[in-house]
Amino acid sequence: MNSASPSSIRREYRQGARAEAAEITGQRIVGAFLTALRQQWLEDITLEQVARDAGVSVQTVIRRFGGKPGLLEAVAELVELDVRSARGLPRGDIETTVANLCTDYESTGDMLVRLLAQEARHPALQPLLALGRAHHRQWVAEVTEPWIEGLDAPAREAALDAIVASLDVYVWNLLRRDMGRSADQTRATILGMAQAILRDLKTSGR
Repeated sequence: MNSASPSSIRREYRQGARAEAAEITGQRIVGAFLTALRQQWLEDITLEQVARDAGVSVQTVIRRFGGKPGLLEAVAELVELDVRSARGLPRGDIETTVANLCTDYESTGDMLVRLLAQEARHPALQPLLALGRAHHRQWVAEVTEPWIEGLDAPAREAALDAIVASLDVYVWNLLRRDMGRSADQTRATILGMAQAILRDLKTSGR
């Protein structure tokens, strides 16, 4: 039976260590950019700032991500994973659905609203935000399937439009930030809106 030579073992170890270090470096860079996005407008964030906050050189940032578009894609992937984890998939349970959604918005809502406000002037944001909208709609469709599964296609789309609108981040922002409502008050209001839509679906037989 052949066994690996000591030199090949050392080489594999070094390669593994380098790959792990590169992964950690990438995570630091993405984390620094995400922190900046939570606090600043996109045009005010520089690669020099991201590099400094991540403890790397600008060349490293460019080599790993190319620039802001690449960083935005990496952040979108990270946020999508966090959103899926925070929201879960409480199919048929509107109370848990709204509770999980509002918990997610408490973490990501301000940044999302900030990004949406910049969409028109930063084309790099448009495909990422469009994907986020599509994922949100799909999630709403999945958790509310017990209420809409028997509807024909036009009625289903109309019902889904109403539910998605009630669970949109702009509604959370209006209540939580513009009106200054507490997290509990915001959750209760959003829940009431969603429940009213679902009751209407049930009573109208649509």
